[in-house]
Amino acid sequence: MKTPFDHPALRTGGTDLPVLLPAAQRLQQQAERDRLVGGFLPRLTAKHGLWLLAILVLSSGVAAAQSGDARQPAYEVIFKWLPVLLTGFGFNILISFMAMAIGTLVGTSLGLMQISLLLPVRQGSWLVTQFFRNAPWLVLLFYCMFLLPFEFRLGGLVIPFPDWIKATIGLALPVMANVSEIVRGAIASIPSGQWEASESLAFSRRQTLWQIILPQCVKRMLPPWMNLYAILTMATVLASIVGVSEMMTQAGRVLAAEDRPDLLIPIYSFVLLCFFVYCYPIARFTVRLEQRFQVKL
Repeated sequence: MKTPFDHPALRTGGTDLPVLLPAAQRLQQQAERDRLVGGFLPRLTAKHGLWLLAILVLSSGVAAAQSGDARQPAYEVIFKWLPVLLTGFGFNILISFMAMAIGTLVGTSLGLMQISLLLPVRQGSWLVTQFFRNAPWLVLLFYCMFLLPFEFRLGGLVIPFPDWIKATIGLALPVMANVSEIVRGAIASIPSGQWEASESLAFSRRQTLWQIILPQCVKRMLPPWMNLYAILTMATVLASIVGVSEMMTQAGRVLAAEDRPDLLIPIYSFVLLCFFVYCYPIARFTVRLEQRFQVKL
């Protein structure tokens, strides 16, 4: 006896309902992209930036109405403190660059160790990866801030170890673990037949990895790697909790110097807008790369 699920279109994964076809295709493409990067990813759109800009303008107007004619309008205050705020934002960018560079360098090595033929190396790298990948970023940041020394002594020379470097190391640890998983996942996504074909052509394991497998992995690793960088950039504001003079810290100092509660929303809206303007192009470029390098299953 045939059931509705025995329909040929359903057995082949298709549908005989044309009205649902566009949505089904769109959901399928979305699921394939999420499967490629390992999970659901929220997407930034230009509409979010317009909302932030509207909040900034509206809150500035409310602040001006509350302060009357005796105080500076919010936009003039933001413009006055603009060099300080942008200097702090530059510090966020610097921390994100350095943490990403350190995390990528060490994480790539760790990811390659996860596919080692030596069991202790493979298990050890897996343990390190899973530990730092599942540890809260803020806890790692506190560990680095309070366990690492604030200066080194080499002979009679005292070398300071500033807080922003310790914050960079603290943020590089989870990045390292996530990059390790990205590398391992990209290598695992290459069909095993390529390993067997290379072995039949007398390629060594190292030659197969460096000359055949890894060049194909680069395009698969690039979208999640860029997405991880965008997440890291937004996570650099955690450094403000441990006293690093990045943009959130500078925004707090501006509010303390002005001593005006009505500036709270305009200042923090400006901070949000700066991060959006920086991260939105990265998000859009990541989506384009995902579509270009999408793996056909």
